[in-house]
Amino acid sequence: MIRKHSLVVGPFQCNFSLLVCEKTKEAVVIDPGDEFERIKQLCENQGAQVKYALHTHAHLDHIGATGALKRWSPQTLIALHPDDKKLYDMLPKQGELLGIHNDPAPPIDHFLKDGEIISFGTHQFSVIHTPGHSPGGVCFKFEAGALMDEPVLFSGDTLFQKSIGRTDIWDGDNQVLLKSIKDRLLPLDPETKVFPGHGMSPRIGIEARENPFLK
Repeated sequence: MIRKHSLVVGPFQCNFSLLVCEKTKEAVVIDPGDEFERIKQLCENQGAQVKYALHTHAHLDHIGATGALKRWSPQTLIALHPDDKKLYDMLPKQGELLGIHNDPAPPIDHFLKDGEIISFGTHQFSVIHTPGHSPGGVCFKFEAGALMDEPVLFSGDTLFQKSIGRTDIWDGDNQVLLKSIKDRLLPLDPETKVFPGHGMSPRIGIEARENPFLK
């Protein structure tokens, strides 16, 4: 089994996740956005050997602690979809526009591809490219039985409980986002548990029925 540990980090309240293979202690982190010392403490407390730092997209509240993580754990592979590299390289500029200091982000080690299977420990999951909130937005999908009895989706800022990601900043596109959600996410098992980049965790079936932005 995979053990999931979560933190809400930074002024934008980003949902950070640490996923640890119970058998091997190999792990991945998703969206190390801020408060690296808390992230480090959580990883150390769990004895986690972090294989990948996975990013659902490259807005600063999801990548702000990536540099510190890489310095602490040089073997960790930084993973991002290539369509968000421009945003990733703009980290200091993103911070400047919001009055936040950020050092340049470290080089990307692995470019994610739609449909790719990522492995860690004795487990694996798939990458779903869901552009719209940003050009390189992705979700991570775990089959039933890996994390929970039902399937699990880490949706970043693509899909929230009763909401969707904003599209008015940095190459966002509302029509592209809606198409991504309707074509790539809503066809998933309705029992799929969604862990978004911010806020509470809905299920795909409930969002398909009740999310006002998808009507």
